[in-house]
Amino acid sequence: MQTFNNTLKKLAKVKNLNYKLTSNEKDLDSLFKILSKPQRIIKVSLPFKKKDGKLQLIEGYRIQHNNFLGPYKGGIRFSKEVDEDEINTLSLLMTLKCSLVGLPLGGAKGGIKIDPKKLSSLELELLSREYVRKIYDFIGPDKDIPAPDINTNSQIMDWMIDEYLKLSGKNTKNKSHLLATFTGKSINRGGIEGREEATGKGGEIVLELLIKRLNFKKPLTVAIQGFGNVGYNLAKFLAIKNYKIIAISDSKGGIYSKDGLNPELVMECKKERGMISGCYCRGSVCDFKKGKEITNEELLRLNVDVLIPSALENVINLHNANKIRAKIILEMANNPITDEADEIINKRGGIIVPDILANSGGVIVSYLEMIQNINKEKWKKEKVFDRLFDYLNEAVDEVWQIHERYNINFRNSSLIVAIKNLLTKIR
Repeated sequence: MQTFNNTLKKLAKVKNLNYKLTSNEKDLDSLFKILSKPQRIIKVSLPFKKKDGKLQLIEGYRIQHNNFLGPYKGGIRFSKEVDEDEINTLSLLMTLKCSLVGLPLGGAKGGIKIDPKKLSSLELELLSREYVRKIYDFIGPDKDIPAPDINTNSQIMDWMIDEYLKLSGKNTKNKSHLLATFTGKSINRGGIEGREEATGKGGEIVLELLIKRLNFKKPLTVAIQGFGNVGYNLAKFLAIKNYKIIAISDSKGGIYSKDGLNPELVMECKKERGMISGCYCRGSVCDFKKGKEITNEELLRLNVDVLIPSALENVINLHNANKIRAKIILEMANNPITDEADEIINKRGGIIVPDILANSGGVIVSYLEMIQNINKEKWKKEKVFDRLFDYLNEAVDEVWQIHERYNINFRNSSLIVAIKNLLTKIR
């Protein structure tokens, strides 16, 4: 796992490169000292009755890393892998991500240490509401705005905002502003059109902007590891833009077809069959023989133009880095590449688009949902995606300028942009 300290080491490398981030080195030292510790760590114990009637205490967190730029912002995940260091690391990444893309938001993250697949819908609701009761005093549209993350969705956000509104004791006339406390809600609870597709759409926008600057010519071949919400929507958008998706995988394995795959048909096939295996869908049909099954590890090693890890962290590591042949790696998962692997891939000339840029579409559209709620508006998806493009176009342009000026990789240039924006708030 990428730890909080490892992430700080990446920042320290950028600091030590001395790219004239500020004319006042004391400010830079102060900023790095501040970023080295979260501003608040909230640990909660959630009483939860198991099916056998026994009481279990579930571990939960909300870590508020930094609010220099605005209220804390970050998702809530339900996972048995949740621990303090993971949530702390992700809260730091959110601080950097919001700063990089120019949002007036800080960084936070939340999580509950539970396997949600073992819970009924009622149990998930009760746990979600209990979590809100425990962190109620620390969240709000001007304090901290949670959102969905791994194993959470609009339904869970609906339960959470409902509990928050009950606890607030406000009448219905004054609810609009408070609805902005949670984003990623369903449309009928104040959600915004395009939110579920936002991270995938953002990945497509970032990739499109960069390949034009890199003078890559289409069609480009693509392999995507992870076919959940992010991987599926990104595949769908890329297919529309004339990318050739030749491999897709989920947690159980993957499929490959040199003729290309139709992501929407593959998803339909997966839902019907209960698995991705055999869903070699291209054009308007599914040919269950024209392709082959591959493992997740084999997918990572394919000779493609663009490799997209969109599921788990650390999937590209010291053991397989020398076998990665993709020209571009678009990090749609958080921390999918270890530090050692990052160094190996950069030395061989591979292009890595870092997670804090590549998967920032979700938090941008979450911010737009907040604005929609506060202003009592309803935006159409076209407007949402236009605004998303504007934010990402500006961020990519800044990252590209730093990349060109100092001849450094995109991870370091992205971190420099984020740090420079945070430095403006040092007093």
